Amino acid sequence: MAGSTPASPTAEVPLAAAAPLIAAAAAPRKTLGGEAWRRFRRHRLAVASALVLALMTFAVLFGSLIWPVPINAIDFAAHLQGPSLAHPLGTDDLGQDLLARMLYGGRISLAVGFASMVIAVLVGTLVGAVAGSSRSATDTGLVWLIDLFLSLPQLPLLLLLIYLFRASLRKLAGLEIGTFILIVVVIGGFRWMSVARLVRAEFLSLREKEFVEAARALGAPQWRLVMHHILPNAFGPVIVAATIEVANAIIAESTLSFLGLGFPPDVPSWGRILYDAQDYLDIAPHWALFAGGAIFLTVMAINYVGDGLRDALDPRRVL
Repeated sequence: MAGSTPASPTAEVPLAAAAPLIAAAAAPRKTLGGEAWRRFRRHRLAVASALVLALMTFAVLFGSLIWPVPINAIDFAAHLQGPSLAHPLGTDDLGQDLLARMLYGGRISLAVGFASMVIAVLVGTLVGAVAGSSRSATDTGLVWLIDLFLSLPQLPLLLLLIYLFRASLRKLAGLEIGTFILIVVVIGGFRWMSVARLVRAEFLSLREKEFVEAARALGAPQWRLVMHHILPNAFGPVIVAATIEVANAIIAESTLSFLGLGFPPDVPSWGRILYDAQDYLDIAPHWALFAGGAIFLTVMAINYVGDGLRDALDPRRVL
């Protein structure tokens, strides 16, 4: 047709080259939380363990509604019975229902684990952050303090401290609350060192990164560098360490109760139930089996959740 100009083939090149950019801009933006959740979901054992922990937490929190049986109701006629419809997990030497005691004891064991973890993470993060952000003798002194605590024999010290202070704390805060506070403080007070070393190592690595150097060059004060640039980027390993500390605290509480220095007999933690069952392993193995199995399942599930979080929060890991 006269007067018409043929389209130049080069006129479509910029649009074709910009097509991938347009598609990338139209695609939903990936966030750090979304990527972490996607990676965590691909760890099937971690997802299954998280469901197990959620179910166990729900059961122990609402145990009195699920199985409304008094935990200290004594029935000598039903002592040392195996699992049945009346007592799904059997009974102990006093005829007390083990299911009710296991549900109540799980609440105590999980509470000890999480409370001890909070103390260990808070103290460890504080010590590790101060040590990792210092370039003076403060770092050397805190590293010496961490190594000193790591060199101490933990189990004998735990036993000694609980033996010395449990009577006074029970008089001050009551039998159950006093024992709970003492066990949580003692376990948490001896579990912060690994968290402190981890946080210090992360700080030493992150404070030399380009984005921290850029913020320092722009005149950001030290507290802002720590709170807004270094500490948020060190949370990933700390979260993973926190899950491990929960498992370690549950094992420590069970050990103390099994050695007779934990909760009293009328406060049935899983460790206390296991301690009471040791004399009846030959005639009532179910008594120890359920308590030991609950501890094993909980610790294993927490460890698998920690593995999943490690994979999900590691930016260098490609899944």
